[in-house]
Amino acid sequence: MALSKLTMKPFQNLSKSIKANNPFSIFTKNLCGFPLDSRNITNDLISIFTKQPFSPNNPELESLAPLLNTKVVETVLNGLKNWKIALHFFTWASNQGPYKHNVYAYNAMASILSRARQKAPLRALSIDVVNSRCLMSPGALGFLIRCLGNAGLVVEANLLFDQVQKMGLCVPNSYSYTCLLEVLSKSSCIDLLEMRLKEMHDHGWGFDKYTLTPVLQVYCNMAEFDKALDVFNEIHDRGWVDEYVFSILVLAFSKWGKVDKACELIETMEEKNVRLNKKTFCSLIYGFVKESRVDKALHLFDKMKKSGFTPDISLYDVIIGGLCVNKDVKKALCLYSEMKGFKIQPDVKIVTKLISSFSKEEELTCFFEEMHEDMDPKASTLLYNSVLNSLVDNGSVHKAYHLLQAITIGNCIGDGEIGKLFRGKAMVPPNSTTFSIVINGLIKTGGLDLAVGLFREMARIGCKPDLLLYNNLIDGLCTSNRLQESCGLLQEMEESGIEPTSFTNNCIFGCLCRRHDISGALHLLKKMRIHGHVPWIKHSTSLVKELCKHGKEVEACKFLVNMAEEGFQPDIVAYSACLDGLIKIQEVDQALKLFQDICAQGYCPDVIAYNILIKGLCKTQRIAEAQNLLHEMEEKGLVPSAVTYNTLIDGLCKTDHLEEAMLFLSMMIEKEREPNVITYSTLINGLCNAGRPDDALVLWNEMGRKGCAPSSIAYMAFIHGLSNCGRPNEALVYLREMEEREMKPDTYVYVGLLSAFLVDSNQPLAFEILQEMVDKGKFPDLHDKNHISVRNAILKLSEDARTSSSIKNLLAKGSIPSASLSVTGIIDGVEPAI
Repeated sequence: MALSKLTMKPFQNLSKSIKANNPFSIFTKNLCGFPLDSRNITNDLISIFTKQPFSPNNPELESLAPLLNTKVVETVLNGLKNWKIALHFFTWASNQGPYKHNVYAYNAMASILSRARQKAPLRALSIDVVNSRCLMSPGALGFLIRCLGNAGLVVEANLLFDQVQKMGLCVPNSYSYTCLLEVLSKSSCIDLLEMRLKEMHDHGWGFDKYTLTPVLQVYCNMAEFDKALDVFNEIHDRGWVDEYVFSILVLAFSKWGKVDKACELIETMEEKNVRLNKKTFCSLIYGFVKESRVDKALHLFDKMKKSGFTPDISLYDVIIGGLCVNKDVKKALCLYSEMKGFKIQPDVKIVTKLISSFSKEEELTCFFEEMHEDMDPKASTLLYNSVLNSLVDNGSVHKAYHLLQAITIGNCIGDGEIGKLFRGKAMVPPNSTTFSIVINGLIKTGGLDLAVGLFREMARIGCKPDLLLYNNLIDGLCTSNRLQESCGLLQEMEESGIEPTSFTNNCIFGCLCRRHDISGALHLLKKMRIHGHVPWIKHSTSLVKELCKHGKEVEACKFLVNMAEEGFQPDIVAYSACLDGLIKIQEVDQALKLFQDICAQGYCPDVIAYNILIKGLCKTQRIAEAQNLLHEMEEKGLVPSAVTYNTLIDGLCKTDHLEEAMLFLSMMIEKEREPNVITYSTLINGLCNAGRPDDALVLWNEMGRKGCAPSSIAYMAFIHGLSNCGRPNEALVYLREMEEREMKPDTYVYVGLLSAFLVDSNQPLAFEILQEMVDKGKFPDLHDKNHISVRNAILKLSEDARTSSSIKNLLAKGSIPSASLSVTGIIDGVEPAI
């Protein structure tokens, strides 16, 4: 887009608010001086909704419902800490007539969902705000657009922008457009951003740096080098360039690997007295090292220090690491000395990198000796720890283990390189970090028993394990299904005064779930609730799936109910697993009830949950109910998948509603849900079963034109369908085509063709199919359901003069088991092969 062709009109004061620390503050209500009664109402509502277990029939709620107003709702939402509880309250409030949400209530809820990255309910909220015809100011629209964008819902933000204009709910201004441009800058859709920019211009809104900055950002993100420079030059010519704009471009140069260009731009910035901030300095140094331009990184590092910024240990770590990779040990050691001059204590990682970079043993020895001289105990321990860390990083965990054993017990260190370094040196006692390095290395390499032994040795010499070590060891034990030991460590941990974290408890919770220990898992959940720890979704979901897999659907549902009673709302994935389990045992009505219950609790079921229910209803031929669920999905803003449509098409075909099934095919194409091979195979099979082979042929050809390659299942269904419709010659053509594509048909396909040729009185071709079955090992055994059909076909062929001798030859050779015929005496003169 040629930006120079557009008239540049500076923003007034409105756009300046965009860069404020809290860009949303102008769109939230000022609740100072909130009436005392209203404060009591909000406190009561917060108390009721956060109390577990929650009861929707609480009489207090009934008395508070008539007192609802938008200020109360917004304040309650901002006072709730959990997004699920907030959404539950928001949904409840929307059903308390005559109260109606205004845009501030919607924006408060949107902000909560956006921060929690809850895309599905936020998407549903954006649809609801339009359906409720909620009026909004341009600023409120910008706020909502940003909430959607922050959650990655760029398409939804763009759609909302159009809908509110079309329905007359809001007339966007320059701020609204700028918010939309910021959101679009997070996507890869350059064309859409350029279209909105032109639209903004056509409406008479001028541009300033806050408008063009997102445009620059998207061009930089998409590596549109020339366009990014055009926009930057436009901003520069207007005198709008600031530190932030410079940083976008210079970081993009670094990201694109154009280190020299980035350095030139930095010099330009300095000429204009624009300084880089510390964050940008650090990002660029990291980027330069990543591009193996450590020389430029060092140059920038010097500029950073001259600008008055003090480097931290992480920055020294990355530069020393880059120098060590380049084997520039001299400069790395200079930086190491500089660190110590700044009183920055090197950590194990930095010393490990230095130790690993020495190519010659004498260099390592020299460094070791230099460090060891005049070392205090703390520095000596750091040195030993670095050696151990280097061994672990290089895969020599057992060497590190034996070295630690020698240091701890005082045994001979050995004659290797490491032994020579330590021989004759005064050994300092290992600390907790020393043990942690080796124990963590052993856990990762499967040496759990040795790790536990070292842990006990650690306690013996008076080293106290820290939280991280406890967590890693408990995690290792739980992963190895050593529950009793991990629970013992948890108890030790608590007795030593170290508070278990959410990670600690979740390790044990996961182990309990993998063992299907429901009572143990629920007992731990009670304890976790007291400590404010939230169980990881993956563990509870895994337990539910495993219970359903082993036929314990009722137990799975009960576990989710108990979990909710403890105040932990299960994830929709866990509920979907329960729904699927109930469907598999044909408890469709129970599954529907569970689905209704979770919707009533404020959940927004996803497409997968709907697909499971639709599949269950279709299997039980309750097609109308399945179609109602499809409409419900669409009303909630969910986009049905190809699986949704395929399931309904299959159900309609099996209940002889072919015309409706064909309509769904058209609907898929209209809604840009590309039909796949399963869609076409299902319809083709349905048409053949209904005796409409010509329509099936038309659809088969359409599938090919659409570039949808038939699978072996599609071929077999089509061939079998044509055979059943009395079209064996056409079926044979597709059988040969299938074989040319190196696909192997199942026995039933040959049997269908064999029977069809016999019905068509074409015994020679029927025999050809039988011969092929024999040659390819597709002859059914006595227990195969196709056996009777083949036996009857053989008898018919044996009675026909054209094929009887050929049948006798097959019997004589033993190609056809004589026992399979069970008609002794019908075929005379045949001596079966032994």
